[in-house]
This record gives sequence, structure tokens and C-alpha cells, in this order.
Amino acid sequence: MSKPVVLIAEELSPATVDALGPDFDIRSVDGTDRTALLSAIADANAILVRSATKVDAEAIAAAPKLRVIARAGVGLDNVDIKAATTAGVMVVNAPTSNIISAAELTVGHILSLARHIPAAHAALAQGEWKRSAYTGTELYEKTVGIIGLGRIGALITARLQAFGVEVIAYDPYITSARAQQLGVQTVSLDELLERSDFITIHMPKTPETVGMIGAEQFAKMKPSAYIVNVARGGLIDEDALHDALVAGTIAGAGLDVFVSEPPRESPLLGLPNVIVTPHLGASTDEAQEKAGVSVAKSVRLALSGELVPDAVNVAGGVIDPYVRPGIPLVEKLGLLFSGLATGALTSLDVEVRGELVDYDVSVLKLAALKGVFTNVVSETVSYVNAPLLAEQRGIAVRLITEADSPEYRNVITLRGALADGRQLSVSGTLTGPKQIEKLVGINGYEIEVPIAEHHIVMLYTDRPGIVAVYGSRFGEAGINIAGMAIARREAGGQALSILTVDSPVPAEVLDAVREEIAADVMVEVDITE
Repeated sequence: MSKPVVLIAEELSPATVDALGPDFDIRSVDGTDRTALLSAIADANAILVRSATKVDAEAIAAAPKLRVIARAGVGLDNVDIKAATTAGVMVVNAPTSNIISAAELTVGHILSLARHIPAAHAALAQGEWKRSAYTGTELYEKTVGIIGLGRIGALITARLQAFGVEVIAYDPYITSARAQQLGVQTVSLDELLERSDFITIHMPKTPETVGMIGAEQFAKMKPSAYIVNVARGGLIDEDALHDALVAGTIAGAGLDVFVSEPPRESPLLGLPNVIVTPHLGASTDEAQEKAGVSVAKSVRLALSGELVPDAVNVAGGVIDPYVRPGIPLVEKLGLLFSGLATGALTSLDVEVRGELVDYDVSVLKLAALKGVFTNVVSETVSYVNAPLLAEQRGIAVRLITEADSPEYRNVITLRGALADGRQLSVSGTLTGPKQIEKLVGINGYEIEVPIAEHHIVMLYTDRPGIVAVYGSRFGEAGINIAGMAIARREAGGQALSILTVDSPVPAEVLDAVREEIAADVMVEVDITE
């Protein structure tokens, strides 16, 4: 039998080829040569790329034998994930390959800001001896604020503590026990902004976090404070940052990422109190080698039919066909769970009831964790790092199976305890020949709603006229209600209403409805595949 063809479209380390081993026909092509790429990919079972090769719908359509696209790095902007998924092609990346490199670059930016290293170098290189012009500040006994205390944030904490700094953090999804373990005090975002001498941001880029540091936040910072972004372009409002730097609202900034890259026309580049690098977070020999070796191992697993931990679009591996449809359902339940959570999670039970318990359902626990963490951490979440993310946050996770399922053939429930003492549960099932994904329970309230992209969950005192109120207000705002379910335990008690809407609801509309109906809970939850 002929060996599977693995196409390497960009220069990768020798260790990458070694990790692939002798079981493949390894070929090379210049991925930036479009004609050559489309010709070579026709016979490929797998392709390994970095960031320069565009594996778009055209390339995928030209590769009928393709089973896996491997990106030796974190970002996937050059891969059409939707087209790959439609074609049944697995997409993998190396989500943990650059965390040390990113943490070290962050520390480098902080030190460069504190001691004006780039400007002092430039002046001396031009023959200018300006010692007094570049008087800096020590890190010792300063306060460093970390926004997002995930894996990279924890690495930065460990490195900065050697300088004798106080580390404080804002992360609504980390428990106080985990923060205490790291030697970090958790505070509100406002307190972090007010107290910190240096701030570094490590949040995921979501609609909620884009522009999360803007004019209002800069106004709360010390005039002597510095801010660093080595995470995602757009987390900081660049126009507001420019204004704050020019006005002296803050002392300076270190940036490795930008809204538009390269930032050729950005006014930030001309400011003397800004240090910039061209997206170097993963640009170390070690990170590149880790990335190559990681995706090579994933390719081996994918082409042998095994579970691929770093698959970003499908769950690979030896999973029974009866279990497989439950994977996307449970991921969405995880997204719903985190969207409804009012605080940090301390424990999570993944309860599987029904005929599914006759099969290996361990992948469903991984799927639940992947969904729970997807929108709340800065790292790319996969099946391999989701359990580690839970462990780092001190979250106890259990998989519970029970054959008895009186209401549905199978039902899966995510049940968790939150740091504020509250309990939260969401339940889902698959129904009918088309295996429709449905939400069938929230906190013990029985409902049955097909899972969609946009839901609004409300909890309020049951009384006449409530539906008319929110129906009218959403209608006036141009929000179409596509579906609705209401559940209650007794007349006049608490009622839970869940709406399916066709588009996101502006925050001001939600606030107005919450006030008018005196809702105890009013949450919009977005679920994207």
C-alpha cells in the first residue's frame, strides 16, 4: 500500500519531520506559490502550514483526499475552518506552543518601558549620551495588574514575582483558591486600573472584550502607569490609547499586536512613549519547534483514526457513532453554562443519563470543559488543554453516568457550584431522526428549546402581562423573537423564560426590560459553533 501523503507547505524544523516518522510520503511545496500549491495539494492527505500559506475554500476543494490541515502555531486566520468542516477535513493547531514565549515577551515589554531601553539604545546608536533623559523606574515594590489570569498570566506572575512586585489580577472566571495558590490578589477591574503601576492584558478576543480598555479605563489609571498588550489586537481601543498617551493620562504602552497588522498608518507608531514589536509573541526558535512537533503528532493521530486533542473544528478519534452527535451538543451546553454563570466555577459535574452510558462517553466531559472555557480564557481551548485549565483554576470535575432517564432516551446535564455559593445546571438532549439539539432544563426548570445562536434567559416573579412587556420592548428595538418557552414550579412563584432571538440584543434594551419587569436574572447568551 502507498503511504499517506503529508505536504509541508512552509519551512518547518527538522524535529517536525522527525516527529512525523517514516510512515508517510513527505513532500514539500512553496505554499505562497498558488499554482504549485493547488497542484501539490491534490494528492495530499495532510498539509502542514504556518501563517503564509492560505488554505482557503479553493485549496480545500482542490484536495479531495485531504483529511487534516495542521497549522504549526496558534492563529488560524489563514485557514478556512468552515470550508474545512463542510468538507470533513480536520483542522488542528498548536495552542500551547507559544505560551512561554508570549509570557517572556510581556516581561520584556514591561522592563523596556520601566527603563526606556529602546529609546536609550536608539539615542546612543546615534552618538547621543543622554543618561538623565532616560531615568527609569524600578519594578521592586511596584504593583503589576494582570487582566486575565490564564496560563500565560500565571507564567508572567511567576516571573515577575522574582522582581519583588505585588501582583493583582482581574479574572471573573478564576477562583480565589487558585489565585491564592499563585500568590495573586484578585480585584475588580476598576481597582486593578486604579492601583497598578504596570498593566498587562491577556483576555480572549470576543465581542465583549473588544475595546474593553478605552477612554473610561485610561482615566482611572495612574498618570505614571504603563499598559502592555501581547495578547490580541483590539482589546485596547487604539484611538483612546493614542489620546491618553498624548495627553499624559498614562505614561506609556508596549504593544505587540494591533487591530490592523501591519499597522502602517497607526499614529501610535510615532509616539515617544510607545514601544512596539511586530507580533513577536510566538517568534522564538523554541516556540516554532514546539508548534511543529505538536501538529506533527496531531497529523499522525488524525491519519491513524485516533482522538486528536488539538482538533479545533471536529472531535477526532475512536468515538462510537452513537456518542459522536453528543459532542457538539455538550460543547454548546458548556457555552450556555458559562454565559449564565454569575461567578467563578469551583466544581463541575457532567452527568450522562440514558442509553449513552453503555458506551465510552469520556469525550463528553472534555467537550463540556471545552465549551465552558471557550469564551472565558485567552488561550485557544482544545480537548487537551481544557482539563488543565480546570485543574489550574482549582475546579473539581466529575463524569457521572446513570442508566435511568425517565423523560428522554438520553439527557446530559452540566451541574456546577460557583464561588458565590450558587448552583447552576443546564441540560440538553438530541431529539428525532435529525438529532435536533435541544435545551431541556435550566436550574431544575423544565423547558424544551432548540439550541440557537442567540438566547435570552430571564427569571422573574410570575404575574400577568410580563410576556407582553418584553415582547413589545424587543419588537420596538427590532429584535425578532423566533421561539420562546416559559417554565414555573407554581403559580405566582418564580418563572423562567428563555427566548430565541434572531440577532444580539443591545445592552441598553436588556437593562430597560430587566428594570421594567423587575427580573432577578436577565442574561443574553450567544452560542457560536
